[in-house]
Amino acid sequence: MYRIPEVKDNSTLHRQDISHMLPILYHMHHSKNMEDLPFWQGLWKEQGNPVLELGCGTGRVTLPLASEGASMFGLDKSLEMLLYLKSHISDHLRGKINLVQADMADFCLKRSFPLIILPCNTYSMLDETARIKTLNCVVSRLKPQGIFTVSIPNPVLLRRMPALSEPEEEDFFEHPETGNPVIISGGWERKRGIVIFRWVYHHLLPDGRAERYELKSVHSLVGTDVYLKEFQAVGLDVTNIYGDYNRSEYTDDSPHLIVVGKKRR
Repeated sequence: MYRIPEVKDNSTLHRQDISHMLPILYHMHHSKNMEDLPFWQGLWKEQGNPVLELGCGTGRVTLPLASEGASMFGLDKSLEMLLYLKSHISDHLRGKINLVQADMADFCLKRSFPLIILPCNTYSMLDETARIKTLNCVVSRLKPQGIFTVSIPNPVLLRRMPALSEPEEEDFFEHPETGNPVIISGGWERKRGIVIFRWVYHHLLPDGRAERYELKSVHSLVGTDVYLKEFQAVGLDVTNIYGDYNRSEYTDDSPHLIVVGKKRR
């Protein structure tokens, strides 16, 4: 177990240094989560190419799907995330992955898709206006009978969580560039209508100090019925609702809410 030492003042770092560091920390933290990959691969095999992933980030889902043979389009608002992903596309995958910097609530692509996916809990981070705009963009780019699938934390479980958690050490890893240890601590705070998750990354330096980086995500606590009604309202018929990546029936105690919508026309 590592002890978190004195925190170095990150104000001395240039903005480009921080922008370079955060995608690395994010990827190292979340790339270990692979339980959902067979689910997305299954959807791709059912629907075919090409696949559009919204909020592709550093490529946790895009890269494995492309490795299996999927023709991937990865869309993300963050240029830093996309640059990190681009730098990790191997030569034999370059023809299978196209990257687009755009807001998922306001994108325009000429191509249409039989499958559009939004993994990684991102959909519940959108407010109502952004969700509706995203859904309308999705419908405009889906082929007839095309599928749009989102995966988010079960909102029922989020509402049951205590209002506040103390930060706890979650994990640690070796930084791939510096070789220094990185300690991750996380916690949450539930307020009216939202829950805020915070992760702090302590990059331990050889001189005994640490650089501190923080990421947070804000998730809506709207009910499952709200998400389903919004799908229906824009022309997506909800064909399946799953509670996990094994396609189990959704219940209030399920870890996830996975919604599959088919374009009506």
